[in-house]
Amino acid sequence: MTKQKFSHRLWIMPAIALFSLMLFGCNGNGNLSSSSDAAQKVYVAPGELDEFYGFMSGGYNGQLGVYGLPSGRHIFTIPVFSQAAVNGYGYSEETKAMLNTSHGFVPWGDAHHPELSQTNGETDGRWIFINENNTPRIARIGLDEFKTQEIIEIPNSAGNHASSFVTPNTEYVSAATRFSIPIDEDMSNMDVAIDSYEDTFKGTISFIKVSDEGKMNIDFQILMPGFDYDLSHAGKGPSDGWAFFTSYNSEQAHTLLEINASKNDKDFIAAVNWKKAAEYVKEGKGKMMPGKHVRNYIDHEEGGIAKSETIEEVRVLDPRELEGIVYFLPTPKSPHGVDIDPSGKYIIAGGKLSTVIPVHSFAKMSSAIESEDYEGEVMGIPVLKYDSILHGEVENPGLGPLHTEFDDKGFAYTTAFISSEIVKWDVENTQVVDRIDTYYSPGHLMIPGGDSQKPDGKYLVALNKITKDRYLPTGPEMFHSAQLIDISGDKMQLLLDFPTEGEPHYAQGILAEKVMKRQKRFYKLEENTHPQRATSEAQTRVERDGNEVHVYMTTIRSHFSPDNIEGIKVGDKVYFHVTNLEQDWDVPHGFAMKGANNAELLIMPGETLTLTWEPKEAGVFPFYCTDFCSALHQEMQGYVRVSPKNADVPLSYGTGK
Repeated sequence: MTKQKFSHRLWIMPAIALFSLMLFGCNGNGNLSSSSDAAQKVYVAPGELDEFYGFMSGGYNGQLGVYGLPSGRHIFTIPVFSQAAVNGYGYSEETKAMLNTSHGFVPWGDAHHPELSQTNGETDGRWIFINENNTPRIARIGLDEFKTQEIIEIPNSAGNHASSFVTPNTEYVSAATRFSIPIDEDMSNMDVAIDSYEDTFKGTISFIKVSDEGKMNIDFQILMPGFDYDLSHAGKGPSDGWAFFTSYNSEQAHTLLEINASKNDKDFIAAVNWKKAAEYVKEGKGKMMPGKHVRNYIDHEEGGIAKSETIEEVRVLDPRELEGIVYFLPTPKSPHGVDIDPSGKYIIAGGKLSTVIPVHSFAKMSSAIESEDYEGEVMGIPVLKYDSILHGEVENPGLGPLHTEFDDKGFAYTTAFISSEIVKWDVENTQVVDRIDTYYSPGHLMIPGGDSQKPDGKYLVALNKITKDRYLPTGPEMFHSAQLIDISGDKMQLLLDFPTEGEPHYAQGILAEKVMKRQKRFYKLEENTHPQRATSEAQTRVERDGNEVHVYMTTIRSHFSPDNIEGIKVGDKVYFHVTNLEQDWDVPHGFAMKGANNAELLIMPGETLTLTWEPKEAGVFPFYCTDFCSALHQEMQGYVRVSPKNADVPLSYGTGK
């Protein structure tokens, strides 16, 4: 009898375990969900659309990736700071100027932090900005066409990391230098000994004014101590008019920073009263200093051709001379992210080496400023007392807290890089209420609208820095891993892994409907204002001007006009101005020329783009359409005859009609 009872118990234990798994499932850290439930939540049926756009920086690829959420599908890549052979961005005559800088043409960039434009503190779907870290720049991308429309260089800066973050009505987009640089009154002595860092190096914080049409110009820079400025966010609600920038290396070290910039228990958040600074600028305060920088923009009045202008000076405000524009908030330790909750009442820092997350109170900060409750000053900037501005500290936030975003229910979510987790906590009482493992080492995270006054609070995307075993191996290099997490309930639930292109440092999310309503579906040829356009086959022609030859060509399903060209000579510089006569969206045509030392063109409906070709030898060279556009795509081709330099072959062209 006893033996039979024991056997029965052995049988029932795995049955209970199996039943539990079937009923609950498990995501590996105690947050229970069934795999079928997760699959259902991320499934977007064929023909249906995602609920959200996700915009993820490409890091070292210099571009901006576009993803659908919750599916995680990679749906587009917007070329920004790097040449893109896939469509000719940065290669075509119309777009090359977008990559001009004061250092010359720079074909690569390191894209870090996208930020959507806002109206009344809410994402509005007009534009998205993104910074370039290596050659300091900020780009503005129009979400009506998903194209980079403007890039402005940031002078007196190096390592433009604390960028590009907007004020609640997109009055300004801000930037700050990660690497401080030698700065004197006229920027004439940049050749200094590196070990003079503490005496000669300074930082700058820049505020770029954004017009109603989107045009950017640097309104002013603020001279700062020679720290490393890391990330930023603007205030909102009661803290509107302020912007907050983390800094580390208050030790002002210039070598072995992992040791020498990690000695102080606290570094600083710089609280900048940008509205007061802007008032000083209107009054003519501050001084003009050398600050050569280049602004590139798409001239829509001239057919979408990129143009560049060079500006030689910037206005610089010195906090030692102008009172009340900057205050320092002591913050432990080597802070990375600084994030403002949706109410605008709390300023949260992620100290990479801190055991707590400090939550500063804007109201207490304002009172401390009013009562001059300072513990000292740095370069004329008052340092507020830590205890006087503190709302509370989040204990046990994980190891290596970096970055925080918010839902619409009063909760904050912070990445812990070292312990590979997301920690959820109550903003008001600073208590941790949940945590979930990520795979692996999350840097930033994104909640659609999570840094605005109106978060959507449905999904969270963890941007993980290490992939390891999450995907099939691809040698020593792997795409980074993003993970979609459901935050709609009390417990976070992991729903999906999906790979991301490049190295996303930050992301933005927005309801798809805010962007979709701005999309064009028809591109009228009569709206093409390109000076080299040919809006019908009757306008096609080939013209010689010395050794320059201009081919005014059209493309339509399924032929080029002209498709036979003779009379080109070795040593000529040939410009193919190709106009796509299609007018319906999603009908691009490609153009590739054998031996061209650049890239293909991918010409959108109603658009004109230019490819330059310099033939080096005589022969007959084919060209063709690179984008499969019709059943007769393979027939979409042509030939160019190239004769020796001194040949007398006349210029001729046509389609054989």
